[in-house]
Parts: sequence; C-alpha cells; structure tokens
Amino acid sequence: MTGRTIVFIFSILALSACAPTVRAPATLYDQLGGNAGIARLTDAAIDQYAADPRVAPMFDHVDIGRFRRVFAEYICVVSDGPCRYTGASMADAHRGMNLHEGQFNAIVEDLTAAMTSVHVSVPTQNRLIKRLAKVRTDVLYK
Repeated sequence: MTGRTIVFIFSILALSACAPTVRAPATLYDQLGGNAGIARLTDAAIDQYAADPRVAPMFDHVDIGRFRRVFAEYICVVSDGPCRYTGASMADAHRGMNLHEGQFNAIVEDLTAAMTSVHVSVPTQNRLIKRLAKVRTDVLYK
C-alpha cells in the first residue's frame, strides 16, 4: 500500500467515526419515563380523579390500591413497555358502570391535567391519548 492509500483509508475511518449514530426512536414507554414516570402519572391521575366531582363518585367502591396497580400496568402495556397487564378487559372492567360521554371526557381531561402536572410533553400526551381512545367503545354505555 502506498502512503496515499493509507492516508485515504484513515481519512474514511476518521469520518465514519464522527458520523452520528442512528438510534431507534424512543418508545412511548420511554417518553413517559419508564416505570417510574408511569407511577408518577398514575398517582397524579388518581389525585385528579379524586378531586373531580364528575369522576370521583365512580371510584367510591373501587380498591384504589388495585386500581393504581392495574392502571399503571395498562399504561405500561399500551405504551409498549415491558409490563404484563393483569386486569380485566376494558369491556369487563367497565361493565355495569354505564359511563356516558361526559364522564369519559372528564376522565380524559383529568388524565391530561395529570400528564401536564408530571411534565409529560404535549406530543407524548397526544400519543398516549390516541392509544387509549381505541378502547372508548369498550367502556361507554356498558
């Protein structure tokens, strides 16, 4: 090899070492802050629900500790996290509640306020709400 060839090869190697690393896009789970972020969000949402007279009565006979656990699991699974959801299907969990649009909207408003309070970015909030909205028909008027 000539000196020129060696310089060329080292130049190519040096340039490739400086190239930006392409990373896989962060999952929604990562954007929510992983398990710790989801735990903060879950606690903030429960606080919002408890303070909202439109929502609080729905939790009068609910085991809040269990709800906290399965709600966090559900958010984790919906956001592509490594969790396993152990709760009932959304249809079964809401059967007999007869939730109407106003209550559903209040729950979404409170969840959004909770996400804001724990500093979840608006684009991340929108991603989560979009995924959760898929079960809307499973929970309304059941």
